[in-house]
Amino acid sequence: MSGHMASSSNGGSGSGDSGAPRRNSKRPKYSKFTQQELPACKPILTPKWVVSAFLIIAIVFIPIGIACLLGSREVVEVVERYENECIPPAYANNKVQYIQSSVDKTCNISMTIPKRMKKPIYVYYQLDNFYQNHRRYVKSRSDKQLKSLKNENDTSSCKPEHLATNGSTIVPCGLIAWSLFNDTYSFSRRQNNQSLTVNKKGIAWKSDKQKRFGKDVRPKNFQGGGLRGGGDLDATIPLSEQEDLMVWMRTAALPTFRKLYGKIEVDLEANEVINVTLGNHYNTYSFNGKKKLVLSTTSWIGGRNDFLGIAYLTVGMICLALAIGFTVVYFVKPSYHSWSEALICGAWPRDLVIQPFYHGTEALDRTKNAFWISFDGIHLAGTSHLICNFNAC
Repeated sequence: MSGHMASSSNGGSGSGDSGAPRRNSKRPKYSKFTQQELPACKPILTPKWVVSAFLIIAIVFIPIGIACLLGSREVVEVVERYENECIPPAYANNKVQYIQSSVDKTCNISMTIPKRMKKPIYVYYQLDNFYQNHRRYVKSRSDKQLKSLKNENDTSSCKPEHLATNGSTIVPCGLIAWSLFNDTYSFSRRQNNQSLTVNKKGIAWKSDKQKRFGKDVRPKNFQGGGLRGGGDLDATIPLSEQEDLMVWMRTAALPTFRKLYGKIEVDLEANEVINVTLGNHYNTYSFNGKKKLVLSTTSWIGGRNDFLGIAYLTVGMICLALAIGFTVVYFVKPSYHSWSEALICGAWPRDLVIQPFYHGTEALDRTKNAFWISFDGIHLAGTSHLICNFNAC
């Protein structure tokens, strides 16, 4: 026994020798982060704090929601669906055949203005059930080709609409450009048959005109593939000036979307009837799509969209209801933490008093199995299961 103890003692003293080689250890480098010893704070949610937080959210959100709704309601909007109205009776049961035929596609509709519309009045076309966000559709374009003439043959990403039937390169290539919207609209006042000019300048983003579409790039062999898609492009006009194309090339995220067609620069009076002569050329019948013509003004919030205001109001009202509910419960049937009640009553003695606290804390010192807390000038210490008060009441 003594020999064993001696060897153990010698081994212990040897291990403390500074000259002995240090053994490799797999212990990771010490870090307060990995050892969960970083300073931390856990707020204690008292009824006053909870009610105050809900009230603040309600006070902020409800006025914002009301303002957004009022701004949205200031917008005057007229929407007219027309893809079914423009079908001749002879083609009522075969709409696809009609849109693919060579018959005249001119159609006349009327729109009644419900309230006075101040200029500028924005003209939109709206498509439903058109998935521009499809992965293959979104990828079918060449931004390099659109930007510079030297990249005219960069069409690898444009398949299947990259080459014409004669093998020449299509500019602009890809399914997005190929499916360009091509319905046309012209407007006039019914009262005096006065024509309303639609300004199609300035409808595209400035960055698109200056950076994404080249001034030296012109359409070439467009719609020259085996199948015809949408509209044509003027081969004499550079892409940097073809704003209809720029607007269309900005793909929509949802299957129902609006795109800007132009602007009417005069006011329209309440109850005024506007005659619209449109060319119904775009094929939405193959995929059961819908086409709508939209006239709209704007306000400080933009176009009409009640969702933002309703969302703010809903959250604000829910928070207000929760604040009122918690307040009623707090006064009708109050419930205190044991440590909070002791602090209020001054019942803690001068010497060490142990009160149950909570299990676990991020601020727990794993090496000492203890932590320190200071609350309103009262210094507390404890373990992961107990908390102690070292202050005199």
